[in-house]
Amino acid sequence: MTPAVLAGVDGSPESTAAAHWAAGEALRRGVPLRLLHAWPWLTDGRAAFADPQDLPAAAQRMLAAAAEEVGERHPGLAVRTDVVLDAAVDGLVAAAADAEMLVLGSRGLGGFKGLLVGSVSMAVAGRSAAPVVVVRRPVPEARPGRVPEVVVGVDAGAPDDAVLDFAFREAGLRGARLRAVHGWDLPPAFAVVGFLPSGTELAQLQAIEEKALATALAGHRARHPHIEVVEQAALGAARALVEDTADAVLLVIGRRRRPHDLAPRLGRVAHAALHHAHPPVAVVPHD
Repeated sequence: MTPAVLAGVDGSPESTAAAHWAAGEALRRGVPLRLLHAWPWLTDGRAAFADPQDLPAAAQRMLAAAAEEVGERHPGLAVRTDVVLDAAVDGLVAAAADAEMLVLGSRGLGGFKGLLVGSVSMAVAGRSAAPVVVVRRPVPEARPGRVPEVVVGVDAGAPDDAVLDFAFREAGLRGARLRAVHGWDLPPAFAVVGFLPSGTELAQLQAIEEKALATALAGHRARHPHIEVVEQAALGAARALVEDTADAVLLVIGRRRRPHDLAPRLGRVAHAALHHAHPPVAVVPHD
């Protein structure tokens, strides 16, 4: 199957914003856009796709309207629609198995009933084999006269190529600057003894973290010399990513794959970013 960008659609304004964002991404990547709608009460529990003739007229009209609106705004884009016969999380995760990415609104109705980030989007982002992008409404754009910026969270102590490859590609597709943010915490020894480091000690720790970040990015910067990269090491991982992304067009964070379904899926940084960051948040799975 040809790789595609997927978007969950349920008729809500949030999912419509996600579909338009996904359409732009599909055009940039040169792949089709596939609009999905979850219809769990038509299934026997197996993830499958229904014949359009078997679907209620309301679902058909909703998907057709979404596809028409997206097509009008993004001419030349190949758009197809499908109904996932499964519960929203299971169906979307299965559908995204071979996708370029899956895009979801931050809140929705229908197949995403009651969704505020922390429900279906959080669960899908924690399980999907493909990157999941959660889009808020309205979608922020680069301010006139300012260079668009993609922000990526980097664990300088254990950088992952999948996350950095995704972020560099997104910056390149947009002609954007990439800001690599490494949030660090004080060594456990300071918590044990119960005092804060001096200014000199903080400066020394900051220098160590900046060097670690530069080392983590060196290979990727060499492979993408045309992309402007800004390195930022800051005390406090979640705070650095949430507070400094108001003008970003995309925030990229990583999510470690877990060995089984019962394990926790998203760490505290991912939770904070999905709940509080302003731009669309891409959650990229990695080993």
